[in-house]
Amino acid sequence: MGKPAVIALRAVLVVLLAGSLFVQGVMVPLLAIDMNALEPEHAQLRTPVLVILVLGIVTAQVVLVCVWRLLTMVRRGTVFSTGAFRYVHLVIGAFVTAACLVFALGAVLAPGDAVAPGVVLLLGGVGVAVLGVALVVLVLRMLLAQAVARDVEAARMRAELEEVI
Repeated sequence: MGKPAVIALRAVLVVLLAGSLFVQGVMVPLLAIDMNALEPEHAQLRTPVLVILVLGIVTAQVVLVCVWRLLTMVRRGTVFSTGAFRYVHLVIGAFVTAACLVFALGAVLAPGDAVAPGVVLLLGGVGVAVLGVALVVLVLRMLLAQAVARDVEAARMRAELEEVI
């Protein structure tokens, strides 16, 4: 990966992380204030929706930090090592957690008439899409495992060759 690509990706990660911190620190409290004005029959939605929103932001932040760490490993040439699995596992876990949060949001909003049924259906579709991303990352993890195994095998063969020479 070239230096300009690393710099560009890091810039994007910084902007996304700063944006998520802004949403978490400013927008969520403003939303909480706005939700105080909910009608009494929808007031019970305030806490679960806010908790799900904050936890969703945290899962995105976990992914951003893990991608930053993996990018650092790519730059150093150490991404094909067992240390990369820790971050890949965290990314998979974060995406699965995010999918569960989207499904939970749909379950919280489904009863009553707080939102239209189509919104709940859309949330179900988004949850499935997020699970799909988790599965894609799982496949990429399997490719990383194969690359690490081949790298270990190549190192073993180099060592044997050096002994022969």
